[in-house]
Amino acid sequence: MSVIPPRGPLVLTPRGQSFPVFTALQSPHIGLYQRRCKLPKLRVMLLQTLLRRCLLQRGGLSSPTLPAHRLRMAAPAPPTATRGYYGSAKPERSAAARVVDLRSDTVTRPGAEMRKAMSEAEVGDDVMGEDPTVNELQRIAAEMFGMEAALFVPSGTMGNLIAVMVHCRERGDEVIVGDLSHLHIYEQGGSAQLAGVHSTTVTTLRDGTFDLGQLESKIRHGFPDPHYPRSRLICVENTHNIQGGRVLPLGFLQEVRSLADKYDLKVHMDGARVMNAAVSLGLPPKTVLQHTHTVSVCLSKGLGSPIGSVLAGPSEFISRAVRCRKALGGGMRQAGVLAAAGKLSLLKMVHRLEEDHRNARTFAQALLDCSPDLFPVDMSAVETNILRFRLGPGLSPAQFCARMSEVQEGEQSAQGVQVLMYPHYGNSVRAVWHLDISAEDTQWAIKKMQYVAAQLMKGETK
Repeated sequence: MSVIPPRGPLVLTPRGQSFPVFTALQSPHIGLYQRRCKLPKLRVMLLQTLLRRCLLQRGGLSSPTLPAHRLRMAAPAPPTATRGYYGSAKPERSAAARVVDLRSDTVTRPGAEMRKAMSEAEVGDDVMGEDPTVNELQRIAAEMFGMEAALFVPSGTMGNLIAVMVHCRERGDEVIVGDLSHLHIYEQGGSAQLAGVHSTTVTTLRDGTFDLGQLESKIRHGFPDPHYPRSRLICVENTHNIQGGRVLPLGFLQEVRSLADKYDLKVHMDGARVMNAAVSLGLPPKTVLQHTHTVSVCLSKGLGSPIGSVLAGPSEFISRAVRCRKALGGGMRQAGVLAAAGKLSLLKMVHRLEEDHRNARTFAQALLDCSPDLFPVDMSAVETNILRFRLGPGLSPAQFCARMSEVQEGEQSAQGVQVLMYPHYGNSVRAVWHLDISAEDTQWAIKKMQYVAAQLMKGETK
């Protein structure tokens, strides 16, 4: 029998023998591997499948070396609309059509005033604490949010991760999050991946809140028992993205804080759109944030900056956050060019958020007026700039979004518009209003929706 030269790493069998991984994965050599290891065939086949999956995920094995039926078993499942919208295909834009982009409020572009402020910004080395524009942005944010200090960071995901890292100081600490929260679903499990922090979830209710009894039941009481992680932090999200821009009631936030104080935990708010919540409630941001220890606020969504978030909290927290930001690669030098946009966002862009909320409600009401059966919209849930709506039977969100984004032959000029939206969580559609969408754009989107709905109700297909 010829000797198979070893390729790559070796597998150590339970009997102390070693065997090349890549050789083990080749189907013709399974029998040889089984005899050498003296293992049951079923166990060998199971090991082979696990090794394939591991190597495919790590890029250590090219898919053509696998039989097709094995490849289907090893390949990861494709993303689906039940987990969100980031895997959706990019729409093809028509040069002749008017485009109303409702995919997200992250698609905003800085206007002339913001670009001018960026070009004229006074700058310095922010890692050394010497960028005056960054320092001014942080001062403005801390005062606006009712916090002792603030820190400019590149993204909301980094802001949330830093908050977890600072509040949960030991590997194996635990954070309690909503099962539909952005931090839990859309931030790649960074708390575990980079901070060594375990997450446990509570059920997110339709209004973005939690059942407080369930929340309390998730708090660990066994520390320092070596079997359990230690509860350190509760995270809330306001407004709540997946649940359609819902605003968390102040009473709920107060009860969460009372529960946290009872068990010596901290409360962090993913406040990516907390300014929308403040405008919706008609309250200053500091009032909305009075029951949280820390907050991360995004500047690049409805507030219109091209990049950046602000993390705010106690001075000691921010001093620790500076170290975490540096370790994560978020220390920027002449960042005043970006901070100048952030200053304009906080000082001039907050009050106009009400326009986005009004446009979202206008479109939602038009859906309901068009066909309550086709578009069963709950108007009481349309509180801010995010509209999430389900469709009647017989039409999938992907199909509806595709029809809204296409300009078909025979459409009148009034309907020659592409409306971009995303299929979303729970068999729904998500549309988000922002500063680049005017009341006129909203009316164009309504006309397009009415045209598509009329075609659907006639039973016509593409």
